[in-house]
Amino acid sequence: MSGRADDVARSLWYVEPGRAEIREEVLPPPATGELRVRALHSAISRGTEALVQAGRVPESEYDRMRAPLMAGTFPFPVKYGYAMVGRIEDRPGALDGEPVFALHPHQSAFNLPTGAAIPLPAGATPQRAVLAANMETALNAVWDAGAGPADRIAVIGVGVVGALVGYLCGKLAGADVTLVDIDPSRAGIAAALGTKFAGPSKAPRECDIVFHTSGNAQGLAMAIDLAGDEATIVEMSWYGSGTVGLALGGAFHSRRLKLISSQVGQVAPSRRPRWSHKRRLAAALALLADPVLDVLLAPAVAFDDLPAELPRILKGGSGVLCQIVNY
Repeated sequence: MSGRADDVARSLWYVEPGRAEIREEVLPPPATGELRVRALHSAISRGTEALVQAGRVPESEYDRMRAPLMAGTFPFPVKYGYAMVGRIEDRPGALDGEPVFALHPHQSAFNLPTGAAIPLPAGATPQRAVLAANMETALNAVWDAGAGPADRIAVIGVGVVGALVGYLCGKLAGADVTLVDIDPSRAGIAAALGTKFAGPSKAPRECDIVFHTSGNAQGLAMAIDLAGDEATIVEMSWYGSGTVGLALGGAFHSRRLKLISSQVGQVAPSRRPRWSHKRRLAAALALLADPVLDVLLAPAVAFDDLPAELPRILKGGSGVLCQIVNY
């Protein structure tokens, strides 16, 4: 491969079901309006990237599922990911060396439009800042739900997004927030984040709002069961090409339950007239100043080891929350 050594970047590509590989590519000099960024840390978005790795992105969603700076086409091969923290380099002046967050796939170095580089605010460490995309999803969901002070709130599924939803809701004055999961070890996560924890049999009922993030149809059925009269159930799980069977008989209609979706692709309607995607992402980064959120970060793996480690990381029941990748 031609080009100076520092012009060669290495990136992760999903190439067939269950297999990824690292490829090299030559980076041209940054064009006008671009920055060169050297990767520090990225994070695996376990739910989404497990579907991408398995080739389970539905053809109808190919366009909507494209990450902002991904390469390739679904189903394979694709360079995918959207949780990257790097450092600006080769930029004379104040920006040189500044850490930034970017919605970029897993790659050792890359050119980035200047406007797509979000500076890290004070208190958001480069490691913790990889949670920004997940925090943005959680923030949007809380807006979609209309959660408020003193609400009784349940969050089913204590993955990264579910935990962050619980964390945000727990900041509402007087809110009674419970994280619900079949894995009792998640109780420690809930305690660290300042919320209650319950297994399915002890989950609170008559909730004002229930968030579902488990990616399992049984979890969604439980969400409906836990909701009180005229309550809101926020479905945040994405099932790819799978289908979900759901019983909407019984008291679903007579209790006038509201089942809504929340997805980060659009700013929540309640904020959309005033908030851009960039403003929302900057707000998500600012919310990561709390060191308690480090409890969500799994021990880092080296980028070079990522193809071999991905099956373990993405396997259901692995116990991994946010998997950090070091470059």
